[in-house]
Amino acid sequence: MASKLDAIVVGSGPNGLAAAIVLAQAGCKVVVFEAEDTIGGGARSAPLTLPGFVHDVCSAIHPFAVASPLFRTLPLAGHGLEWIEPPIMLAHPFDGGTAASVVRSIEDTAGGLGADGRAYERLMRPVVDGWSVLEPSILGPLRWPANPLSLARFGFHALRPARGLARSVFATPRARGLFAGLAAHAMLPLENAMSGGVAVVLGALAHLVGWVLARGGSQAIVNALAAHLRALGGEIVAGHPVTSIDQLPPARAILCDISPRPLLQIAGHRFPEWYRRKLTQFRYGMGAFKVDWALDGPIPWRAPECATAGTVHLGGSLEEVAASEQDAWNGRHAERPFVLLTQPTMFDRSRAPEGKHTVWTYCHVPNGSDVDMLPRIERQIERFAPGFGERVLARSVMRPSDIERHNANLVGGDIGAGAADIWQFFTRPTRQQYSTPVPGLYICSASTPPGAGVHGMCGYFAAQRALDEVLRD
Repeated sequence: MASKLDAIVVGSGPNGLAAAIVLAQAGCKVVVFEAEDTIGGGARSAPLTLPGFVHDVCSAIHPFAVASPLFRTLPLAGHGLEWIEPPIMLAHPFDGGTAASVVRSIEDTAGGLGADGRAYERLMRPVVDGWSVLEPSILGPLRWPANPLSLARFGFHALRPARGLARSVFATPRARGLFAGLAAHAMLPLENAMSGGVAVVLGALAHLVGWVLARGGSQAIVNALAAHLRALGGEIVAGHPVTSIDQLPPARAILCDISPRPLLQIAGHRFPEWYRRKLTQFRYGMGAFKVDWALDGPIPWRAPECATAGTVHLGGSLEEVAASEQDAWNGRHAERPFVLLTQPTMFDRSRAPEGKHTVWTYCHVPNGSDVDMLPRIERQIERFAPGFGERVLARSVMRPSDIERHNANLVGGDIGAGAADIWQFFTRPTRQQYSTPVPGLYICSASTPPGAGVHGMCGYFAAQRALDEVLRD
């Protein structure tokens, strides 16, 4: 380990590695400590089912990684990272064998929505064309925008509940259902403010950069980040749990890629009572119930669009998706849960033996739920792909408790590291955002702005604050 450290990063997720890279680029001596034996946080891959089958343990599809203002400046391709763009970004099937879809072209997507095509383009076009102006506000902390008028136009839709926005903009069940699936990524009820903004941003990113996957698995993203950090002189120590910040070697700055509850466990004794109380009041959101499959063939979809889509949303109508998300938020378990599904081996043959396939899914459940959702998830897949069960070779099931056990930041299985409703989104985890009352101690996890997603921007902004406050000579 390097002597006379400038900075220590606790946690090797994309945000932790991003923070370390920013510091190393500024000439700091930095080391990253990771509790698990493998690095990556929410961007790991592993053989969860059978030998030769590679599954993404948490995140799988990465538009934010390609859109990241930090990542696009880094030579990650030179460290082996390769993006794969499916022909169809997203398919949303309906009963009867039809599906709505999102492709890279906004015009072609609109053309597939019939009577709602113009409405879709009117909704998405301003965000797609104005992304360079909106990006600092979408992928950064709350601050005064360079172009307030453009942000105000975006905010008019972004702050609205998705259910009301879908019903006011679209006339057909097809477009409304598609929009509902986009909005459900927010892990909020579709009646809540800001859920509409998540749908608009994710839809726009499909046209801007694509809903891509990393060849070989999401692990390739963090492996490339780690390789670049090491090239800059940074160090990574895996299999090294940090149970107290008191046990860390001396450093001018400590940046924690962890959420509030584990932060309290390792540093709470250093904080004043008022700050401990604020972190204790931080609210975690819905949990995830995740299932991975090894299959002996591709999923037998009814709708042909689903066969060439990287992501498939299983939930049918706006009303059904909205009911599923409201149930999970209110402590209930939907009989027909909204299921997010990816099928990476349709495009990346490196992840399974010849002729075999992997499937990645999850649905939302109440935080900390221990209810077995496997039968309900499989029924949803069979609903749109009869005969799916006959192709299953093996399954891996992760309940919320398993997700938290694998990654302590995801309390109760909350893969967003904190509820992102309007009351908490702009001040996560407290009004101090990346800073804490302890000089030189910072938070750089997805519990800070701009929140969840493999983009590294939480780490970027935390590192910039550390540089400004304690690390610049």
